[in-house]
Amino acid sequence: LQEWCHSFGVRARTRDLFSQPFRRSGTIPATTLLATFRRGDYVDIKANPSVLKGLPHKFYHGKTGRVFNVTPHGIGVVVNK
Repeated sequence: LQEWCHSFGVRARTRDLFSQPFRRSGTIPATTLLATFRRGDYVDIKANPSVLKGLPHKFYHGKTGRVFNVTPHGIGVVVNK
């Protein structure tokens, strides 16, 4: 018998973590994309698997952090481990 290794990729073991609920997959509502954040706001990091660009690592899914930087295409969040 030969022992097989499991993968250590970025999205490894995220089948249930990144899965969308029933009838909730597809395009994102415009209100989600147009949300405004200011420096000092507390935010919950919730990864949306339908958008691959800017997807955070699985470790940060569900964590709460504080916004320290706001750019036109993204925000910087400080998370205490």
